[in-house]
Amino acid sequence: MSTERYRTLTASDVADAASACAAAGPPTLSLAVRQFDDGDYFACHETLEDLWRAEPGPVRRVYQGILHVAVGLYHLRRGNRHGAVTKLRSGLDYLAPFPSRCHGLDLGRLRAETTALVEAIEALPAERLGDVGNRPAPRLGPLA
Repeated sequence: MSTERYRTLTASDVADAASACAAAGPPTLSLAVRQFDDGDYFACHETLEDLWRAEPGPVRRVYQGILHVAVGLYHLRRGNRHGAVTKLRSGLDYLAPFPSRCHGLDLGRLRAETTALVEAIEALPAERLGDVGNRPAPRLGPLA
């Protein structure tokens, strides 16, 4: 198991990430955004995993964060409350140090919508998890 998630980003990492975020994302990112927004969370996970593994810099955590949110939404759809909350929270943890905009994505909105979703899940008894499905899912697109 990698411990990278738990390594604190240095000031240099944060500066590198901010610079990388200001640039356009890799072409495959637009595919991941479409998959995420279409609710194809499994395919999105696969696409983002390829991006994450290919990215050597700290911005790879953005891909990991979005990937975890996608997996959390997949678990939610399948009725797995624990898996949903765990992955949504870990996705938020990965995304926390990054600016509100990265590669044209509104990470601030994604974090806010994901946080609201986690709070809604946790506010309901387990047997009413399906009630959360009436909420709109967090969205990534469009790329700007």
